[in-house]
Amino acid sequence: MPLEDHIRRTNRTMIAFDLALGAGTLLAPAAMLRVLGHDDPSPDAEKLFQRCGPVWLTFAAAHAVAARRDRPEDWWALAWLRGTEWLTDVVWSSSPALRRPGARAALRGAGVGNLLMSLGFARLALNRG
Repeated sequence: MPLEDHIRRTNRTMIAFDLALGAGTLLAPAAMLRVLGHDDPSPDAEKLFQRCGPVWLTFAAAHAVAARRDRPEDWWALAWLRGTEWLTDVVWSSSPALRRPGARAALRGAGVGNLLMSLGFARLALNRG
């Protein structure tokens, strides 16, 4: 499979992932935190996490727009958007409330994934320009 096809498939996957993450975080933040390996949150932590739901829904929308329009400016926007996430999950991985085995490694891996997506979406932007 050519690299650009893989990047586009990853983009489509991220539409679904961010849609599920955003909706789950808005509708059931404590349950979503448990899925991600977090202990039962305090009420304030739950509400703070719930505020991230619209952010992830915005990510899903950005991925959908880029997939639909396939314009360089949309791919650049995604590259920058994913760039904002390079270190956020890495920082979160230091939380003492993460207890599920593998949760910290998964969050650190998410940072690497966001870096790779940024590079891939930048490549699409350059090849479309």
